[in-house]
Amino acid sequence: MKYRFVFSLLAFLISFAALSQDTLSVYPTHWWVNMKNPKLQLLVRYQNIKSGSKVVMAPYPGVQMLGSHTFENADYVAIDVNIDKSAKPGTLSFRFMKGDKQVNQLKFELKERRKGNGTQYAQGVTSSDFIYLLMPDRFSDGDDSNDRIPGMRDQSLNRDSIFLRHGGDLQGVINHLDYFQQLGITSLWLTPVIENDMPDRTEHGYAFTNHYRIEPRLGGAVAYKKLSDELHKRGMKLIQDAVYNHVGLYHFLKQSPPDATWFHQWPEFTQPNYKDQVHFDPYVAPSDKKQMTDGWFTAQMPDLNQNNPFVAQFLIQHAIWCVEEFGVDGWRIDTYIYVDQEFMNRCNQALIDEYPKITMFGECWVNGTANSAYFARNIFNTPFKSNLIGVTDFQSLFSGIQPSLLYGPGGVNQLYQTASNDFMYKEPMNNVIFLDNHDMSRFYSQMNEGIPKVKMGLEWLLTWRGIPQIYYGTEVLMKGISNPDGWVRLDFPGGWKGDSKNAFTKMGMTPSESEVQELVRTLAHFRKTSSAIKTGKMMQYVPKNGLYVYARYDKQQTVLCVMNTDTVTKQVDFSNYKEVTDGFAKGKNVVSGQVLFLANKREIPPTTMWVLELSK
Repeated sequence: MKYRFVFSLLAFLISFAALSQDTLSVYPTHWWVNMKNPKLQLLVRYQNIKSGSKVVMAPYPGVQMLGSHTFENADYVAIDVNIDKSAKPGTLSFRFMKGDKQVNQLKFELKERRKGNGTQYAQGVTSSDFIYLLMPDRFSDGDDSNDRIPGMRDQSLNRDSIFLRHGGDLQGVINHLDYFQQLGITSLWLTPVIENDMPDRTEHGYAFTNHYRIEPRLGGAVAYKKLSDELHKRGMKLIQDAVYNHVGLYHFLKQSPPDATWFHQWPEFTQPNYKDQVHFDPYVAPSDKKQMTDGWFTAQMPDLNQNNPFVAQFLIQHAIWCVEEFGVDGWRIDTYIYVDQEFMNRCNQALIDEYPKITMFGECWVNGTANSAYFARNIFNTPFKSNLIGVTDFQSLFSGIQPSLLYGPGGVNQLYQTASNDFMYKEPMNNVIFLDNHDMSRFYSQMNEGIPKVKMGLEWLLTWRGIPQIYYGTEVLMKGISNPDGWVRLDFPGGWKGDSKNAFTKMGMTPSESEVQELVRTLAHFRKTSSAIKTGKMMQYVPKNGLYVYARYDKQQTVLCVMNTDTVTKQVDFSNYKEVTDGFAKGKNVVSGQVLFLANKREIPPTTMWVLELSK
């Protein structure tokens, strides 16, 4: 009897394993009718069906199978189809045949497009927006039932560790949408929400393991759709963080690739040389360019080969799928300068062709405006021309506001110089400006915890040209040095039950923290109604002894910004700026409410900035 039971159990397990192996997975998981590009490539993954099988599609009105492609790894096949405008929602059926015998079948759903067909989402992020960047695991825990997910490799949960998971999720973000709106935020950028089923360091999200699965510890696809819908109901936007350069080591495509060419291969582990110059250097050694684009960031992040047409198609279709599935409005593109640039142009264009209003900005951590502008739409006469709409503007930070506030009265000349270099960009207003992010020391720490300098930085951020982005907690003086990076990714105060400090309610906050938070709120709401700042022109004056003046203006409004970066009081003579001030009698300080009469010379205190709305 005992042996009969064991035999039956063994037979069941063998049968179950065979059944599991015969299960097909398809990427993308589904698609839509009435898309602008009729072509679609399905990557089908299955086991226990080896070479010799043939793919046959059952007749379906408006859909034609163009062909199929096998790989070295017989567990994969690619199927090309054409979906014309006459096709209706329904289910495509593909049979896998060996001779006259059907060995497996794939059902693939075609859906109606998301409501609005791109008119109520994919709106793009522009200079009229104010972006809030957050890391979901470290912002707020709205659902503690998903803190750990059985079967996933990383089962850590310890808020006392800077590298383990803390439990924040998408429901935590949804719970605080009122806070964002009250702060004046219009767009949310979340660090990646795609599944990261890695053994450790899964809190940051940059090591994908399945492109078509939203991280379940963040709440999965249901929570992500809910977040997108709730944002759009409020007239807000969703920015997705895209990673085209690499995946996590435990991505199924790395664990069992279709063939060896899906990833860049090296005889031994090789990292990039971190030299963006190789893309435009007229004297570049090909081996140096190869190392930059093909090197692995870490041994845990294999580098994708976008020159493989199947890899390229997989990544491009996933981007479009995310926009349609989740209503994404804009893209932040990670590690932009490490990716093949011809591929990036193709990917960007595919998104723009499908969604004409959508925008994308790339992480271009480089030195020099020319270097930065090369990776965006620019004026250069070079063999390669980028179509990237905007960049993360590291120049305005490292060669602009940082030296203005840290290097004494002469430092602001670097900000003036950086602004003057904007002629290299076709559309500098599309660049994203910022004070800090998840990879660098927090701005409060950069300023050596000097409150006046923090205030000046924030006033600059919300009045200068471009799209302002604030990192979560900067508005309440969160601090931390990025060595290691976990110290700049701490929990937002009040995001967890029992927190002794709550920045959402002001409980336990210091006067300085509340004051800076209120400053951001005041300026952000002013900016929302300011045509001059959102879409107007900029005029700047040559700095004099640490005094830097610039104006934002259009036909409806003029805003004069005066920065005293020195440690002593300066006299401001408004007649020196007559191109801007002529015809105006006074200026109202947007932050304090004080009215200054422009006919009088005024003294501006040290380390102070005025934001003045001019009137007659």
